[in-house]
Amino acid sequence: MTAFENLSHADQASALHAMADGALTRWDGTWHVDRLMKYRENAVFAVAEADGTRAALRIHRPGYHSDAALRSELLWMDALSRSGMDVPPLVMPSNRQPFVIATSARVPEPRQVDMLGWVEGRCVADIDCTTTLETIYFSAGVLAARLHDHAMEWRRPDGFQRHAWDADGLIGEMPLWGPYAGLAQIRPDERALLDRARTAAWADVPALDNSPQGYGLIHADLVPENLLYAPDGLKLIDFDDSGFGWTMFELATALFFHIDTPAYRGIRAALLAGYRSKRPLSDESWGKLPLFLFMRSLTYLGWVGTRPETETAQELTPMLIDRACMLADAYLKQRA
Repeated sequence: MTAFENLSHADQASALHAMADGALTRWDGTWHVDRLMKYRENAVFAVAEADGTRAALRIHRPGYHSDAALRSELLWMDALSRSGMDVPPLVMPSNRQPFVIATSARVPEPRQVDMLGWVEGRCVADIDCTTTLETIYFSAGVLAARLHDHAMEWRRPDGFQRHAWDADGLIGEMPLWGPYAGLAQIRPDERALLDRARTAAWADVPALDNSPQGYGLIHADLVPENLLYAPDGLKLIDFDDSGFGWTMFELATALFFHIDTPAYRGIRAALLAGYRSKRPLSDESWGKLPLFLFMRSLTYLGWVGTRPETETAQELTPMLIDRACMLADAYLKQRA
């Protein structure tokens, strides 16, 4: 581990705050850091200009996205925003490039830094009213359908690069977020169940819809904390994990953290109804939901397994193992 990685979370955040201060000089105007909003892997700061304009400044973790991949993410977000989608608009720095490379004496490597326009709304993760959630998830289905249609019609710029949530990225030997095999907390009987379901999934994936209608550019992280609910509509943030994948993987991700809640059945029906109100989705494709929920669960096990030192991993690992096993069992029973 580097000296920076050995720092406490607070000391790392302080060092990144100093980097943010320096990076803000690369944008027109007089910007200052208001507060740190989130620091899990990327550091996200609320920033403000002298006239009161607000924005979000992201300092990216090193090594996750190449410059080409980050540029692609931001250009897609910008195209979505310009088309009228409720996503954060891109705030270009003075050099009119999508992001800058910043350095700081207290951070060992250069970092990619971008700025996105401020988006108002209440985080859906903080809402527990079933009726409200059903309304929200109808809108989420509409939003996902519009996003998928835009992705299918949009002419991607030259050099566009994003990772793929395909079979290899989800259940291959080295998935995008790491393999679950190294997660020590998984019991032998649980591991046997997960392995059995993964083998079945590998056999079923070739029959999935790989047409432009079923597979394309997706957000890939439609979780409650990335949805903001406001009187003027539902907003979608954080395209950090966006890439190529199945549209059903998008919908499974939207449902994953609601599975064990009383509102789940209503949310599931509302999401499907909202999606189908704007875009076709066959019963056959929707019937693959258990497979996609299971594959989504393995990505989360890979995430915590490769970051065991983080507070998030230590808090979520037991729940994620239990849920992955439940989803593996449900998928295998449906398949039988």
